[in-house]
Amino acid sequence: MSNVAVYRLASDWQKALKKIPEHIRCYVKEAANSHKELLASYFYASLLNDQAANVFLSHDEVQKRLSRSLQKWLSELFSVAPDDDFVALVELQRQVGDVHARIDLPLYLVLSGARLLKERFFEIVQEEPSLELIDKMAAQQFIAESIDIAIEFMSRAYAASYDRKSRAEESYRVFAAVHNSAAERGRQRAALLDWENNLMFELATGMVDKQLSTINSSEFGLWFHHKGAHAFENLKETQVIQNTMEHIDQEVLPRFTQANSANQLDVLRELRTQTRLILLSMDLLFEQQNEVEAGRDTLTKLLGRKYLPVVLGREVAYSRRRGVKFALLSIDLDHFKRVNDEYGHESGDAVLRQFAELLNAQCRAGDYIFRLGGEEFLVLLVDVNVDTALRIAKKISERIQREKFILPFGHELNLTASMGLALYDGHPDYTPTLRRVDKALYQAKHAGRNRIELMT
Repeated sequence: MSNVAVYRLASDWQKALKKIPEHIRCYVKEAANSHKELLASYFYASLLNDQAANVFLSHDEVQKRLSRSLQKWLSELFSVAPDDDFVALVELQRQVGDVHARIDLPLYLVLSGARLLKERFFEIVQEEPSLELIDKMAAQQFIAESIDIAIEFMSRAYAASYDRKSRAEESYRVFAAVHNSAAERGRQRAALLDWENNLMFELATGMVDKQLSTINSSEFGLWFHHKGAHAFENLKETQVIQNTMEHIDQEVLPRFTQANSANQLDVLRELRTQTRLILLSMDLLFEQQNEVEAGRDTLTKLLGRKYLPVVLGREVAYSRRRGVKFALLSIDLDHFKRVNDEYGHESGDAVLRQFAELLNAQCRAGDYIFRLGGEEFLVLLVDVNVDTALRIAKKISERIQREKFILPFGHELNLTASMGLALYDGHPDYTPTLRRVDKALYQAKHAGRNRIELMT
């Protein structure tokens, strides 16, 4: 919302509040504060009975944070006086609306929740013996107007935020999350064939009775699940690849442990056929893909900040759907300003380009690398636990320390980096994880640099 719209809406809210008698406002304020826990419990108990709401809510999340947040919102909503700062109150509703859009919470659930809150609060008012009927009616009107106005502000912000998100997602889908179509095609063909060759080696060395390498957990599988499937969304070949990968892992690989030596050859032939089907489908996908470079950082060719909300939103949905975790690794090159000051910005650009290549080489096919600005980078590590994420972070840190950064005119530099690491905690909104990784990076920089700080 523009500043003009915010001030106009704040003025409208203030005018509506001035029409409510002071003793009614005082009663509703006291009732909201004394019954906020009851109202929040009723609200979430009702929503958790809705199957659609269970995608966004869980009993643990309600107990840990959501109930407290709703109680705080109720207190603030009904504690406002006519002379208070309504711009700040409108801004609070805007922030709530932005969060709802960010986590893809359907608007009908928000409206349903508002209706439930009003109904339960009305019952509390009706049960109050000290109020006259006319005062009960005035209190209910005040409650209804306050919640309705707040929801209107949320909805406006929700619509604007959701529209921005939709445009970014469509742009990102076209952009396809590939550095270069031809290079990515060759890289993923090689990754798929590497998995097949590795599987053949495992079979040849008698690992049939052990856990065979699955295609879904391979480098190719990580790339496809976290990038390829989204880049080529809604194309029939994408579904073919997904179905074929599931068929290989769930049906073909288990048959190796069941087949005798004579039948294993038939299973191998089927495996080869399925792999070739994936290769063919992938080639068709890339042939349909037009490379679009909008949104990529022009210097490093990494993803720009523009696509961070889209990628994070997708990974949150994937994590909650599959029960896996991702981690955010924030990286800041130490004392980078000295490079620009002592050697010039051309040298600084050369360092950043080389550093981007280093990150690409150290990260896995399914990971995402962003340049957030200046010398600050962010890596999204997919399908990891805290130990795996720390191991990757340490590997990157050690590789940076060994790297000779080549500057124009033959100069070489050794650099270090400060890193912050945070594991996604299951919250439907990704911003708490972003705040934790920012805090971890801040601690690393202020604890001496050239270190990794984990924020739990």
